Amino acid sequence: MHAAVSPMAVDDLVGRLADSMEHGDTLEGLVRPLLELLEAVTGLESTYLTSIDHKAGLQSVLYARNTRRLSVAEGLTVPWEDTLCRRALEEQVHYVDDVASRWGDSAAARELGIATYASVPVRTAGGQLFGTLCAASDEPRPERADAVTVMRMFSQIIARQVEREGLLDALRKANVALAVSANTDDVTRLPNRRALLEEMRRRLNAAATGGKALLAAFIDLDGFKGINDRHGHDVGDRFLVAIGGRLQGALRDGDFVARLSGDEFVVLSGTRQEAAEQVASAMAERLQAACSGHFALDDVVFDYAGPSIGVTMSLPGETDAEALLARADAEMYKIKRLRRQLRGD
Repeated sequence: MHAAVSPMAVDDLVGRLADSMEHGDTLEGLVRPLLELLEAVTGLESTYLTSIDHKAGLQSVLYARNTRRLSVAEGLTVPWEDTLCRRALEEQVHYVDDVASRWGDSAAARELGIATYASVPVRTAGGQLFGTLCAASDEPRPERADAVTVMRMFSQIIARQVEREGLLDALRKANVALAVSANTDDVTRLPNRRALLEEMRRRLNAAATGGKALLAAFIDLDGFKGINDRHGHDVGDRFLVAIGGRLQGALRDGDFVARLSGDEFVVLSGTRQEAAEQVASAMAERLQAACSGHFALDDVVFDYAGPSIGVTMSLPGETDAEALLARADAEMYKIKRLRRQLRGD
């Protein structure tokens, strides 16, 4: 025999449920009012929503409402195999008012002191078991009419919210991935020209207000076309990746490296205005050493004489990234011409 219907009027329940759905824009915001409603509907003093980690074999209490002696703590994690939820699911039982008799071997039930237990699964549209919606008491209490029906309705509402948040999370991750892709070079996985210019503008604005200088090192890989022609574009790509790795290894704290295009890279570094020339010279030497020497690219091995590197510094108050990049490019070409003269090209 079912106990009498909850004293809560149907119109009151519907009104409060509608308010919960209207204002519950997050899973927690939706669930907490539902747990309060669930207590009124079932007459059980502890109501809670769980999630199930199937790989780890664990069940965790996400949100809980406790009003009397029995307390199911939020964050409580127990082995899924020992839970009343699993037993109820497998036996297709949703309400038990003699837990000790039916499931006396459950350590979790004994430790919590559960005498009456109600549970319905929360499944997403694809049928995946997200968790369970539960109610419990430390006293034997008869099932109220329509209590399990209301629990099923609540579980469906929660499942829709879980799906919605999952979709939003997937969209956020996709947006992040797109943003990263839009700012990342496909070959070297370094920041690309777009990311470089954004970073230059940010650092120039900071340097202009902080009385510092931004150094830009423009790196052009002399002889890169010959490497491609002699060994093929696959080896050329591996060489670009290797150069990118060596540049990253030569950075100081706070430095930034990007692949500008083709065989061109740029390194940014901040320094005090009065030390800019000295730091620029040391920077050029450090980057030159990093990019020169012996390269072993799987089955292709060769010695590389190094790139042409031009380093320039921002002017006091300068905020034009394109102008700074153009000056660094011009400095690089001065070095390239000098290297050609020394080689007798």
